[in-house]
Amino acid sequence: MALNFCNNNSLSSITSLPASISGGGLNLISTQTASSSSTISFTSGIDSTYKEYIFKFINCHPSANSAELQFNLSVDSGSNYNVTKTSSYFHAEHNESGSTSDLTYLSSRDLAQSTSFQTLHQGTGTDNDQSVSGFLHLFEPSSTTFVKHFLSQISSYKDDDFNQNTFVGGYGNTTSAVDAVQFKFSSGNIDSGVIKLYGVS
Repeated sequence: MALNFCNNNSLSSITSLPASISGGGLNLISTQTASSSSTISFTSGIDSTYKEYIFKFINCHPSANSAELQFNLSVDSGSNYNVTKTSSYFHAEHNESGSTSDLTYLSSRDLAQSTSFQTLHQGTGTDNDQSVSGFLHLFEPSSTTFVKHFLSQISSYKDDDFNQNTFVGGYGNTTSAVDAVQFKFSSGNIDSGVIKLYGVS
């Protein structure tokens, strides 16, 4: 195995890395901006180019009160979003007055061999300042050997003035290549917000 050296005197004076050193970068593939959108679907750019993909949610605001951002996977370029999934779901939350806090595993939001959309947090409100931000990692979706693992972390401003930090992990139980992902709220539309898709090199 070859060793690569930077010929500068200190880390503070390094201006470039050897050409053979790469990796760890986020590569923006596409950006979608919601405007009263019933769904946002990514039907291209998810392939064997990268081993890991990240979706970033930026201030996704629902049109219906107490709505929950959800996602599902497709193995047929978005004709159907119905991949069987098993997952776990827990959250920590704290209200604005500081009077209530909670750390809970919520079995009603996890899935057990279900084709339903996976919920990523509890209900967000429709007040002008209420929204959802966070990310979803999808690992090696093009694999035809392994199931498709995913991890999500969401910060949401709930309809009852709680901040909720939600963690979801699971897998799509398919060895077919996943090539499309769809997002929606559990009710109403995605009134506004941005979802970005990155490949991790």
